[in-house]
Amino acid sequence: MLNYTPIARPFFVARAKSLTHHADDLERVQRRTLLRLLRIARSTEIGREFGFSSISGPRHYAERVPLMPYEQIRPQVMRMVAGERDVLWPGVTRRFAQSSGTSDGRSKFIPVTDASLHMNHYVGSSSAVAEYLKLYPDSKIFGGRSFILGGSFATALENVPAHVRVGDLSANMIEAMPSIAGRFRIPASKDVALMADWKEKLPALVRASAKADVRSISGVPSWFLTVIREVMKEVGADSIHDVWPNLEVFFHGGISFGPYREQYKAITDPSKMRYLETYNASEGFFAVQDRREAGAMLLLPDVGIYYEFEPLDGGNPVPAWEVEQGRVYALILSAPNGLWRYSTGDTVKIETVSPLRISIAGRTKLFINAFGEELMVYNSDAALASTCSKLGCEVSDYTAAPVYTTDHSRGRHQWLVEFSGREPDIERFASELDMALCNENSDYAAKRAGSIFLDPVEVIPLPEGTFNSWLESTGKLGGQRKVPRLCPDRRIADAILNDTESLRHSYT
Repeated sequence: MLNYTPIARPFFVARAKSLTHHADDLERVQRRTLLRLLRIARSTEIGREFGFSSISGPRHYAERVPLMPYEQIRPQVMRMVAGERDVLWPGVTRRFAQSSGTSDGRSKFIPVTDASLHMNHYVGSSSAVAEYLKLYPDSKIFGGRSFILGGSFATALENVPAHVRVGDLSANMIEAMPSIAGRFRIPASKDVALMADWKEKLPALVRASAKADVRSISGVPSWFLTVIREVMKEVGADSIHDVWPNLEVFFHGGISFGPYREQYKAITDPSKMRYLETYNASEGFFAVQDRREAGAMLLLPDVGIYYEFEPLDGGNPVPAWEVEQGRVYALILSAPNGLWRYSTGDTVKIETVSPLRISIAGRTKLFINAFGEELMVYNSDAALASTCSKLGCEVSDYTAAPVYTTDHSRGRHQWLVEFSGREPDIERFASELDMALCNENSDYAAKRAGSIFLDPVEVIPLPEGTFNSWLESTGKLGGQRKVPRLCPDRRIADAILNDTESLRHSYT
């Protein structure tokens, strides 16, 4: 295949220069972005309700328009799914990205408008490539294929109109790509890329990629680890570079790469492999790593999104040019998909202010997202209640944490559970709990499908009084002190396990 990198490079160099210029002129670019969004949406239902046409700037906008969590706009979104026009964004929206993360339903459905694709997602993706080519002038990334690991249009939503597509954001983007993109993408077939059944999709991806000249991979680290290992197994290789000798970069995002870094190092040639972090969600493409050192990403100021940052320690949201270095904020956005002053649920730390670089600090609520499952406390609480009701047992306390993928096992969730009264059959309890979690959270269900990416829940029953003893050992025993229900790391779970001498055996 002809190396198109020298041909494409001038376009991406221009994008990188533009991004640098706009990042240095953050306030002006962000003010202009807000006024543009308001102007476009002034005749929509929400635009008329809050008088978008007469809002003069950021301060006026914050005074007039309240913060809008998803629970508040769900009715309007569902009307958009049904085909109603000019609700949160002009025209009719025919694409929606399904994502977990709300407290009033199994999934949320984020509008994917044509404007959001062209103003944000596509520009964000090109920004990632632009920054990579700027950092690595020797790249030959367009001399082969890009392996994009996408999702599907499997949805928990019933009675979807025939003309509407609801599924993963990646599925929406792949389907919307022009056919010519198939020349550079693996899998080239959209039918394979959009398969919903991973038991069929995984071997299809292996067949499509095992003999291809893959130069870059893009996706979630945990998912790609499984795919890469299957490719290596298929050809009997010890390193993925034995299969794809020209592989040079992994554009990764979605979950923390830290727990997977050593595992990728073990299956790649470190002298050839590079990594670039992106901050891309169903709601938008927000930031990209712009330095070789990992740990901070440049906020994209010119991709159609107006950002606000809400201090976690109290106070009103502030615009991007008023944040303070070192502080942690909840990310609020207004975007060309009809989300207005919307909290993403993510918290970010300000690493630098000029230019504005951020790192993902976590979620505004307790969660586990080690494998892209976005399991929230309300999911785990509801699943536990359902399981206890079915088995006639009671749980006095619990905490859950991820167990990360290793060379010999897939990842899983490990639950430490203290029962009140009769202890149920733990094997059955774990099985019922696993099914209940799938029912409560569509992303968890997707990762559990076929046990390809995630193993069943592991439940470890603890003796009565274990949690109180641990709290007392930390100096936090008291009526207002609680063991965190869900933790994104293993610090608490390992501390409890290490401190519990009478721990009984576990069941999976």
